[in-house]
Amino acid sequence: MRVALGCDHAGFELKRDLADFLTQEGHEVLDLGTDGPAPVDYPVYAEAVGNAVLSGKAERGVMLCGSGVGAAVAANKLPGIRAGLCHDSYSAHQGVEHDDMNVLVMGGLVVGREVARELVRIYLAARYTGEERHQRRIDEIKAMERRYAPKG
Repeated sequence: MRVALGCDHAGFELKRDLADFLTQEGHEVLDLGTDGPAPVDYPVYAEAVGNAVLSGKAERGVMLCGSGVGAAVAANKLPGIRAGLCHDSYSAHQGVEHDDMNVLVMGGLVVGREVARELVRIYLAARYTGEERHQRRIDEIKAMERRYAPKG
């Protein structure tokens, strides 16, 4: 699977580890930065990860910042992105199965390396079920995006 991977400075060390891990697991990694520990703004990288998923350059995205909260908020501003902040295994698969989550967000200062690896593994293995109740909710989300999209 082609995975877009991005982070701010607080997620940099974990991103480097996850890039190696994903490659070892047979995935293709699209590393969208940041490329060092110098302070940067997470919205830039959340947008890059979201755009990679929306354009089809990546099938799924993984985004890291300090807590994960800011990156999730930023990524979800892109219509069509369903980013979920997940620090537990249930959310990592349920977010895909029920909510068609396409960007996994984690806090680089919250989860350790082994937990992050396991969450990524679970997230990438999960598949959207497409059950009627779940699809109805996704359709409602898409309708909200259309209602609040800028006109013009």
